[in-house]
Amino acid sequence: MDCAFSIVIPTFNRIDTLPEVLAAVDRQECQGDFEIIVVDDGSTDGTSDFLASWTASVASYRVLSQSNQGPAAARNTGVAAARGRWVAFLGDDTVPEPGWLDAHHRAHESRQERQPIAVLGHTAWHPRVPLTPFLRYINDHGLQFGYALIEDPEAVPFNFFYTSNVSLSRELLDREPMDTGFPYPAWEDIEVSYRLQSRGLTLVYEPEARVLHDHPTDFRRFIGRQEKAGFCAVVFYRRHPELGPFLGIGEAGPPDLPSPRIQRLREMLVRTLQRIPVTTPGLWEETLRYHYIRGLRRGWKETTSS
Repeated sequence: MDCAFSIVIPTFNRIDTLPEVLAAVDRQECQGDFEIIVVDDGSTDGTSDFLASWTASVASYRVLSQSNQGPAAARNTGVAAARGRWVAFLGDDTVPEPGWLDAHHRAHESRQERQPIAVLGHTAWHPRVPLTPFLRYINDHGLQFGYALIEDPEAVPFNFFYTSNVSLSRELLDREPMDTGFPYPAWEDIEVSYRLQSRGLTLVYEPEARVLHDHPTDFRRFIGRQEKAGFCAVVFYRRHPELGPFLGIGEAGPPDLPSPRIQRLREMLVRTLQRIPVTTPGLWEETLRYHYIRGLRRGWKETTSS
């Protein structure tokens, strides 16, 4: 089979969103065949039964199953089985719009002279997700994604490598698989991007390759995400200490935790303002920074003692 793309989708307990993702992937069109590889990472919510019964109409379709090992290991499993020239990563909650795969394909074909490249698509909120000022902000300004911060679409920094919607050469990933040592789903995709860019990879942004993110969140839940990101930032630092300033870690370790009393006041203010449609980026970032530092300090303590 002349396979242009292997679409790799790691999944864990997302039976509520995965059927829509797969249906949208199966409707894609591309110059050259493509295959769908779903890696069930130990789901316990009926995902395995659904995957066994679902059939693709236009693409080759395979399901791989493993015990729960996290998204990095699941992506590596998918890449190892892939046959495509390029691998396109999707999340199990990111629904591709019509033309998504074709946009990735055109982006690669039009830049043959610049290889190796990776193509970053755009991840927007799904229409089912009630939009708030906070959700708009984290999608565009770097807390979750950072599309509004991209200055040059032809030379995107390594930390914009979002595996909810990115494609690159399978051979590159064969040589540089994802690091499975991150205990939470945070930074593992950015870490492989850093290694690949140090080997000459260029990341480009193709906004027409759009997916819709069906994963509602709010400020309270995002707090937990930021603490896990802080912990994983220490794991990243242990691999690449030259990135200390980027990760917020100094030579002596993480910074001191800001005042808990001021933090309580900030969080009370955030909860109060959530009731009205206002945008307070400085307040959000300072409040979330506290929890990121908590994660840094916990990660520093646990990885030092081990």
